[in-house]
Amino acid sequence: MSLLNEIHFNNLKGDLFGGVTAAVIALPMALAFGVASGAGPAAGLYGAILVGLFAALFGSTPTLISEPTGPMTVVMTAVIASLIAANPENGMAMAFSTVVLAGLFQIVFGLVKAGKYVTMMPYSVVSGFMSGIGIILIVLQFAPFLGQATPPGGVLGTLSEFQTIINNIKPNELLLALGTLLLLAFFPKKLSKTIPPQLLALLIGTFFAIFYFNGEDLRQIGEIPTGLPSLQLPVFTGGQLGIMFVNAIVLAMLGTIDALLTSVIAENLTKKESDPNKELYGQGLGNIAAGLFGGIPGAGATMGTVVNIQAGAQTALSGIVRAIILLIIVLIAADLTAEIPLAVLAGIAMKVGIDIIDWKFIGRAYRVSPKSAAIMLGVILLTVFVDLIAAVAIGVFVANILTIERFIKMHTDKISAMYTDDHKTQPTDAQSILPTDSGGAILIFSLGGPLFFGLAKAISRQYATLADNHEVLVVDFEDVPLIGVSSSLAIEGLILDDLKKGRAVYVSGMSSRVKKRLSHLGVINAVGEKNIFNTREEALKAATLQLNPSKTS
Repeated sequence: MSLLNEIHFNNLKGDLFGGVTAAVIALPMALAFGVASGAGPAAGLYGAILVGLFAALFGSTPTLISEPTGPMTVVMTAVIASLIAANPENGMAMAFSTVVLAGLFQIVFGLVKAGKYVTMMPYSVVSGFMSGIGIILIVLQFAPFLGQATPPGGVLGTLSEFQTIINNIKPNELLLALGTLLLLAFFPKKLSKTIPPQLLALLIGTFFAIFYFNGEDLRQIGEIPTGLPSLQLPVFTGGQLGIMFVNAIVLAMLGTIDALLTSVIAENLTKKESDPNKELYGQGLGNIAAGLFGGIPGAGATMGTVVNIQAGAQTALSGIVRAIILLIIVLIAADLTAEIPLAVLAGIAMKVGIDIIDWKFIGRAYRVSPKSAAIMLGVILLTVFVDLIAAVAIGVFVANILTIERFIKMHTDKISAMYTDDHKTQPTDAQSILPTDSGGAILIFSLGGPLFFGLAKAISRQYATLADNHEVLVVDFEDVPLIGVSSSLAIEGLILDDLKKGRAVYVSGMSSRVKKRLSHLGVINAVGEKNIFNTREEALKAATLQLNPSKTS
């Protein structure tokens, strides 16, 4: 695994154009997310530069554009609000320290190779989670959209102040925000490939603010400090570390999900595979750098990534070019953003929130699967009104339980019991009981498919329903590729039970993995190597001779 991402100059023109285009789109988004987070527009730009640069250098997806995103901004907003409320003097510094800690967690996720598991999450959970994030972003932009500061308390705080916000609408700011939203919503898709609608909305909105409204009664960004950002050393006390730890875990998990899902989109567009764990190293380093220099956290951004690829980018050089362009803006042209209306940025952020919601799946979820739709709805409600981690954890837990239930139903049919009477094998229903007149009967316990923990109960129940009058037990593993601990213990129990009652037990068809697991439990020693056979036929032959020693095959 190489240290740096894929960087070369064989596609110089495409990478340069992709980087420039991505930078043009990133500028208004970074400003909007910086303001929306509460850290300020400069923090948005610093985050866009640092996360994008380090992810491009040390990540694994060459065309991935990383920057502040809607979901990360939503969490960062809550982090800043909670830490400032707890410690007004050092709250903002603690928030940036939390970003550094989140980056460290992402690197740890990469080291333990957790990246591959993120892309395995059920779609209903991912959809509900992202839709919930979109709703939160919309609600948080409700007050700025109408010309007011966002009330404290997040979603619930905004909803509780709903009537007050409505009563204090500022028409000029509402007009600018609404115009921005409509421009973004109805901008022709064909033109968006050559003219980024977000930048156009920013320019038009600022023009109207200056020349039509004359800047009167409008909230504006104000001057952004030019020059390099200053180092923000981590600030916290031992008692505050616990709160920061939890917030950092949320940021790290969300950034991981956001980045790796976007990475999958880039892979599909470019047909190039990437290493999800190495990508987390780049994302983690980017967020550490952002936190150290007062930038808000970021992750892989779908819009920037797709535009970058469509512009012709093929290597990480495009991400580096994008970061350099944004850095130049910060160094020499930051003061040009002073008169940008906050209402325009609210309109841009509102559109991002609307786009994050998975409208396509929401509209057809109940037709596809009522259970998946219920999971999605539950995750949305938990995300918006409870907690982001709880939403994902509970959603994944419920989805896995339902999946296990389906697997159990599918594989229970592969657990069957047959008996022989006068040495003629006759299949019976899975729940049937052997006839009492089964002198010399051989009970064949046939197992099939992967025996995971969900089938342990089915194995025990199946065996318990059979009459307790067979003399020989044959356990056949011919169609079992692997076996879990729970199922192993269930099978151990029925074998040892028969051995204690003096019955002969034969085992057949074990794969090397199954035999290894049963050997570790001591089952093989209990049965005896002489009673282990490769095929069911061989085991039945031995069982027949056990019952009728005088017979030969």
